[in-house]
Amino acid sequence: MVCILCVLGIGLGAEGTTGVLLSPEEIQGVGARYGEDAMKRVTAWQRLIKSSGGADEREKLALVNNFFNQIRYISDDRHWGQPDYWATPLEMLGTNGADCEDYAITKYLTLLELGVPDEKLRITYVKALTLNQAHMVLTYYSTPDAEPLILDNLNRQVLGASARQDLLPIYSFNGSGLWVSKGRGGSQSAGSSTRLSRWQDVKSKLKSGR
Repeated sequence: MVCILCVLGIGLGAEGTTGVLLSPEEIQGVGARYGEDAMKRVTAWQRLIKSSGGADEREKLALVNNFFNQIRYISDDRHWGQPDYWATPLEMLGTNGADCEDYAITKYLTLLELGVPDEKLRITYVKALTLNQAHMVLTYYSTPDAEPLILDNLNRQVLGASARQDLLPIYSFNGSGLWVSKGRGGSQSAGSSTRLSRWQDVKSKLKSGR
């Protein structure tokens, strides 16, 4: 489950890379580390990235959302033996398991690689009212004032926020900022998102090829 106090700073760094486009050698390394089925999943992911660059943004959202929602859900406690672990895309695909933040982060990184601007994407911490628990989704804003679209692993359709009354937004963030939600009435900037530890862990793992 997501610890919001741990997610108050996020960024790709000056290198400007998402770390998700892999070399053939790196893909082979996935097979050595996680097995042949994992290498097939990663190869399919790379194929998705390379084949979807020319799609329009709405189509990219659907393609990425559908692709990663095939990965089985498993709680961090069961999967990693700890209450809150943020996996990289390779860890998620390699182990064929993900918690809500893993879906949101991997969709975010993949859409960035596909050319969707960072300012249109926010990783959003919500309360899932039906489940009465914390949850994380990815949101997409076609314009700054547009109703966001929700990419989620609970409801697999890409729907507008008004159709997701089961989600109550709390915070959202991306590579450049942090926002505090005002219920369902929009959000207020809370400044730069530069204080995060969990995201720094993910970036370090991306750089090391994990």
